[in-house]
Amino acid sequence: MSLPGLSNPALRRFMRALMAAVSFTLFAAVVLADQPAPEVTRIFPSNLGGFHQTGRISVSNREAIREAFKLLDDAPNEVLQVFDAETEYASPDGEKFRVSVSKFENDSAAYSQFTLLRKGWRERGGTQSAHVENTSTASELIPGPGLIFFKGTTVVSVISESGKNSDQITALARLVAANLDNGDGDIPVLVKHLPNWEAAQRDVVYAVSQASLLGSIPNQPILKELTFEGGTEAVVARYGQSELLIVEFTTPQFSIENDQRIWTKFSELKSQGQPTPIAYRRVGNYSVFVLDAPDEKTANALVDQVRYEQVVQWLGDDPHLAERLQRYLTQTSAGVLMAVLKSSGLSLIICFGAGTLFGALLFRRRRAQQAAFYSDAGGSTRLNLDALTGANNSQRLLEPGKQPESDA
Repeated sequence: MSLPGLSNPALRRFMRALMAAVSFTLFAAVVLADQPAPEVTRIFPSNLGGFHQTGRISVSNREAIREAFKLLDDAPNEVLQVFDAETEYASPDGEKFRVSVSKFENDSAAYSQFTLLRKGWRERGGTQSAHVENTSTASELIPGPGLIFFKGTTVVSVISESGKNSDQITALARLVAANLDNGDGDIPVLVKHLPNWEAAQRDVVYAVSQASLLGSIPNQPILKELTFEGGTEAVVARYGQSELLIVEFTTPQFSIENDQRIWTKFSELKSQGQPTPIAYRRVGNYSVFVLDAPDEKTANALVDQVRYEQVVQWLGDDPHLAERLQRYLTQTSAGVLMAVLKSSGLSLIICFGAGTLFGALLFRRRRAQQAAFYSDAGGSTRLNLDALTGANNSQRLLEPGKQPESDA
């Protein structure tokens, strides 16, 4: 199978082998181990729940894989696996399942292989796929082929002979996943730097080598100028008609060198009338490409959404630690002072408000009590002269015609 854009025979052999893996074919060199490594035995126990092992464990170690591809030190990271292993399990009702495990040196390489196989399975299956919850870090169930998932540094595929019993496929996949190390427990962070990454991650292709990138994006010769030395990684995502590619370089030097080569190649390809990306821009340590966009405005708008998030980690003592601590303490003290002032001001406002409310209520109550007393004098004081002495005591009154005796 010939792929456009791959002129190197070694790269062609790699991509042919990769597509063979997508077709569920074993690598050319397989070592049948009578006594598999302890890690393989742990992954493939004799019994998994209600499933029991019915075949031997086939193992391809690193040397066998490298020899099969004949790439030696030039092999891309996807090929530099720790091992490949495969065996067969049967369910209680006799249904047979083939389980394949590929272990890689790091999580990024494993995730890259997962996305490449997922893309191939979808293209071959031609049916709607679905994510399976509580299986692993990322998984894909495609009716017909089976289930593939990625966890830590491991990629696993579970295939049914009939290709129909998805419930048993999922159950067996979860049992296998329980025997695997979780690794970082997350997808590569570069995927999360995509615009609207939660939706975009369902269809991304992740690349940790030039071969895998060229295989996923054919007919773009400018991508041959990219170098993946030093741990360069890339992610490809589709947004409507546009395809966005972000290449992350580990150092500014790598980023600048690649950017210069890209612009030189860009001018060369345009003068020759060959295809070029609709838009390209260097964003921090990223090289951002937009392919197949309907117009430059749409492409540039997509590039504008990419933000470079730099993470600096000191291998020794941080020389700026004292400065950062001083700034932190200053900001913290200012924050505490502002909080005290705000709380004091709020307390004063509450006290004044409560005092005003209770004073108004007390004033209204006293006015109401004063209004309850009756007065026909319009609210003024009235002398009750008609009844000033109260009732007369007749016993102390003088009889008519008598005068009181004088004390003289």
